[in-house]
This record gives sequence, C-alpha cells and structure tokens, in this order.
Amino acid sequence: MLQRLLFGPVAVCVLALAGCAHSPQQLDPSPKLTSEISPVGQGQPVVVRVVDGRSSPTLGTRGGLYPETSAVSVPGDKLLPKLQAQSEAAVRLLGFTPSANAYNAPQLTLTLADLKYQSPKEGLYVTEANIGATFRVEVQNGGRRYTGRYGATLNQRFGMAPNEQTNTKLVSDVLSDALTRVFKDQNIGQLLAE
Repeated sequence: MLQRLLFGPVAVCVLALAGCAHSPQQLDPSPKLTSEISPVGQGQPVVVRVVDGRSSPTLGTRGGLYPETSAVSVPGDKLLPKLQAQSEAAVRLLGFTPSANAYNAPQLTLTLADLKYQSPKEGLYVTEANIGATFRVEVQNGGRRYTGRYGATLNQRFGMAPNEQTNTKLVSDVLSDALTRVFKDQNIGQLLAE
C-alpha cells in the first residue's frame, strides 16, 4: 500500500519533467505562391535553378527545459523539389517557359539563404516562436544581371508547445510569403523578358 502511494507522486513528477523536454521535429513544409502574378513574357525559355544555401538543415530549437534536444529541421532534399516546382510555376505565370538547359536562355537562380526558428531561451515552456525565411535571387539575361534578397518573418505565440503539424504549417506560411515576394518583384520579369 505504501509503495502505491509513493509511486503516484513520483510518476506525476516524472511526467511533468518530461513535458518540459521536447523531442526534435523534422518538418516537411509545402510553400505555395499566395497571390496573382502578372504575365510579362511571351513564352520564352528560362532556365530555373533552386539551391539550398543554408549551412545546416537545422532551423533552431523549440526552447523549453532542454533546448538542445528540441531541434527543428527541414531537410533540403524534401524542400528543394517543392521550391523548384513552385518557382517553375511562377515563371509560367510570368509568361515564360521553364527549361532545363536552353542554350543562351535567361537564367533565374533561387537560393534559400536562411530559414530560422527561434524560441525564447528562458523558461520551461514554449510560449512563442520567431520564424524567418530569406531567399536570394539572381537573374541573368545576356550581359545583364539582377540580384535581390526577399524575406518574411512571423512571430507566433502559443498556449502550449506546438506540435510538428503546427510548426510545419507556420514554416510553410513564412516560406510562401517570402517566395511570393520574390516573384512579385517586377524587375525579375522585366529582365527575363528583355
């Protein structure tokens, strides 16, 4: 009888501590263009490349009591094909034809320069996250070149620690916002059309 009484509080204490430690999350975001893009091309071929320029697939940690165990990551091999598909879709919407290797065609290179997920370091509970994405774009057409950086950020507050599904949606939203900003830049379409 005495053992059972002691086991109850110990179990509650262990469960409470386990709630403060978060397991790693590997996200699989699906960025999408979120607004209309005005066509400027006449079906000309454009070579579209997407590159992962991050130093690591790890975005950051979700904080909590043991932040070193709560890494949030997005593998490039899952994300790059989605970014490639969306970039090619955007180029089509701009009025061009994506091409793998058209000779002397204009080139658009989209680089994922940064993807971050930061939670406050202090405290046992995850109450908010700052998520940011930055793309770098280089467009070449003949001897002319255009480069730009496009970013988006999101500050999200939580009542409880976000699960993998919630974080996947949040990172997808930030990537979508940044990607849409890239292709809303009229300088890109103008240079490709020259």
